[in-house]
Amino acid sequence: MPSVKLTEKSVARLKAPDPSGRQVLHWDAELKGFGVLCSGVTSTKTFIVQRALPGGRTRRVTVASVAELPLRDARDRAAKILVDMRTGIDPKAGLRGGGGTLRQVLESYLKARPSLAERSKSGYRDVVTRYLTPWLDRPLRSITPDDVEERHQAISEDIEAAGRYSGHATANAAMRAFKALWNHAADRDPTMPQNPVRRLKRQWFNIKPRERYVRAAELPRFYAAVCDLPNPVARDYLLLLLFTGMRRSEAAGLRWDDVDLPHRIIRVPAAKTKSGKKLDLPMSDFVFGLFMERQRLGRDKFVFPANGKTGHIAEPKFPLKLVAEACGIKVSAHDLRRSYVTVAESADISPTALRALVNHSLGRDVTSGYVQMTAERLREPAQRVADKMRDLCGIRQPEGVVRLR
Repeated sequence: MPSVKLTEKSVARLKAPDPSGRQVLHWDAELKGFGVLCSGVTSTKTFIVQRALPGGRTRRVTVASVAELPLRDARDRAAKILVDMRTGIDPKAGLRGGGGTLRQVLESYLKARPSLAERSKSGYRDVVTRYLTPWLDRPLRSITPDDVEERHQAISEDIEAAGRYSGHATANAAMRAFKALWNHAADRDPTMPQNPVRRLKRQWFNIKPRERYVRAAELPRFYAAVCDLPNPVARDYLLLLLFTGMRRSEAAGLRWDDVDLPHRIIRVPAAKTKSGKKLDLPMSDFVFGLFMERQRLGRDKFVFPANGKTGHIAEPKFPLKLVAEACGIKVSAHDLRRSYVTVAESADISPTALRALVNHSLGRDVTSGYVQMTAERLREPAQRVADKMRDLCGIRQPEGVVRLR
């Protein structure tokens, strides 16, 4: 097979499809085992590496498409793979989920969990590629307890140095994700060493649970400030969070197809919930009135449309900032969920009904597994919580009539 000095220009001149009609490998004259594979039938050109493992078995591994990666980066990545292969690390085993690189094991982990919500998959990819970047192309088994200890501390210090917030929670999250990936690889490769995250047994950062919520005495001021927001989409979105306790993303992405007005039920598919369980949430009279008002203002594909990439409201930080400036109460979207649960607990509904309303697990005991909380069973508790919330907000109106400001 031909050998050439691979440069950006020489790679661009390589013909694909090759005139022979067959795949042709053009080896790099500088890095032995690195080359460009030109297709015989399509225009595809691919960077590859090939080398014999210590046992004599030859492996060929795709590095990247020529269109995806610059030559310099491809050569660097190929050099690392070739070194790994020389030490006995089989990259094909890594692609199957064993002791490959961190990048390979991440993709194997996500592929092995098709039921994992897209938001969770994005979370894994984000935390690993953003905070464990130096390890991405390292063989997983080469990452030591010392590496874990140093990286855990470095993530926290880097975030704090940027002046954004404490990096403790992020550092913990990155190492928990890494621990899960290591366990996934170890399940498929019994020769993997002990999980190095064990080193952090006594070094996890202590994260205090958040306790912020809108207190009962603050609800009238908070409700009035929300109702005075100039953007009716943001106003109604925040009111829905306050009166249902729905999770931020689940409420933001609501489509009108999810809103069953004739039966007064919000139907969130399992694929869109954090728990992976469908949510059939009965509407209180307040929530029903809110949806009717939204329809009157105009019906889009989404209940809370916006001009962004998703087509719906995504992050309510700005309207919550306006509310905080107006009434002095600073909270997040999740704090409104905590506010709802606090009010619901004071409304004397059963703990099982409360867990079902916010789509939490009903419990791990045998009896809880038999309980079926239907939307109709939850209608009375949902209305009771809404009545309590309305009273605390200081909303005065005739019984059974919903009026939005």
